[in-house]
Amino acid sequence: MTSGQVVLLLAMLLGLQPVTTDLYLPALPGLTRELGATMPQAQLTLTALLLAFGVSQLVWGPLSDRFGRRPVLLVGTTAYVLGSFACAVAPNIDHLIFWRTVQGAAMGAAVMCARAVVRDLYAPAQGASVMSKGLSGLGVLACLSAPLGGILTAWKNWHAALFAVALFGCLCLGLVAMRFVETLPHTNPRALHPAMLARTWRGITTHPTFWAFTMLTMAAYCGLFTFLAASSFVLIRVLHFSTTEYGLVMFGNAFTYFLGTFLCRRLLARFGVRRTVGLAAVLTFCGGTFMGLLALAGVHSAWAILLPFGLYMLAHGIHNPCGQSGSVGPFPQAAGTASAINGCFTMVGAFLTGQFLGQQMDGTVWPLVYGVWFWSVVTALTAWTLVARYGKH
Repeated sequence: MTSGQVVLLLAMLLGLQPVTTDLYLPALPGLTRELGATMPQAQLTLTALLLAFGVSQLVWGPLSDRFGRRPVLLVGTTAYVLGSFACAVAPNIDHLIFWRTVQGAAMGAAVMCARAVVRDLYAPAQGASVMSKGLSGLGVLACLSAPLGGILTAWKNWHAALFAVALFGCLCLGLVAMRFVETLPHTNPRALHPAMLARTWRGITTHPTFWAFTMLTMAAYCGLFTFLAASSFVLIRVLHFSTTEYGLVMFGNAFTYFLGTFLCRRLLARFGVRRTVGLAAVLTFCGGTFMGLLALAGVHSAWAILLPFGLYMLAHGIHNPCGQSGSVGPFPQAAGTASAINGCFTMVGAFLTGQFLGQQMDGTVWPLVYGVWFWSVVTALTAWTLVARYGKH
C-alpha cells in the first residue's frame, strides 16, 4: 500500500469510533423519549458499546498476531455492518442495547488493527506522526458526524441517524476488502497458546512505558467521554439547544481536535514526544479548570462550557496520537496485543465513567463540569509525571 492509502485506511478504521458515537448523540434524547427508556438505560447504549469495544480487543489482538490483520479486519467490519443495521431497526431499548454491544465488539477489531498496522509499518517516533495523520482524518469524520446526526434526526428520526452509521460501516468493509494489504510480516503461530499469551501479557503490563502512555490515553478519553455522554442532555434539555445546534457544537469540538492533530505533528518535529505531551497537558489542565471555576462562579451558560472544552479538545488532538502510538512502541512483535490491552483499559475507564454519570445526571451542568475538570487534572498529572519519566523521546 502507498503511504496515502495507509493514512486513508487509518482514518476510516479509526473513524468508526466517532461515527458510531458522535452521529448517534443528537438522536439520544429523542430516542430515550420514544422508546420510554430511563436515563441509566440511555447511558447504557453508549457505555455497553464502549465496554464491548474495549474487552473485545483482548480477543482481537492475539487473533491478529496469529492470523494477520486482514482476516480479523474482514470479520470485524462484516459484524459491524450487521450489528449497525440491527441497531437502526431495534424495536425497543433492550434490543438496541444488545446490538450496540455487538457493534462495539466488532468495532474493536477495526480500531485495534489500525493501531497495530502503524507499529507493523513504522518505528515509534515516525508512528506518532503517521498516527496523527490518520487521526486528522478521524477529526474530519467527527466534524461531519454530529451535524449530520442532528440534521437526520430533525428531518426524520433516530432510525435515520443509525442507518447512516450502518452505511459508513459498508464503506469501511468495501475499502478493507478491496485495498487492504496484509501488513504483518510474519504471523506468530504460538500467539494464542496460553503460556505465550501469559508471557506476552506479563511483558506488556509490567512495562512502565506502556503504563505511562495507557494512563494518558485513558484519562484523556474519559474526559472526552464525560462530555460525549452528558452534553446532549445538558445542552438540549438544560440549555435548550436544538438537535441541529447541538450537531454544530460537536462539529466545533471535532474541528478543534482536527487542528490539534496538526499541531501535534509540528510539536513532535520540534520537541519530541515527552515535551509535546507535557505542553499539551497545560492546555488540558487550563480547559478543565476554567470550566470548573466558571461554574462555581455561577456562570452556567453554553459559552462557559464550550470555550474551555475547546482547549481540552485541542490538547486531545495531541495526547491521543502520542498515547496510542507510545503504548505499542516497545512491542513490535506483539503490537496487536499491546494495542488491545491499551484499548481495553481505555474503554473500561470510559464505561465506569458513563455508569457513574448515568446515576449523577440531575438536570444541571454539574455532572459534566465536575467530570471534565477531574479528568483534566488526572491527564495533566499523568503527562507531567509518568510520561515525563518513562516516555520515549
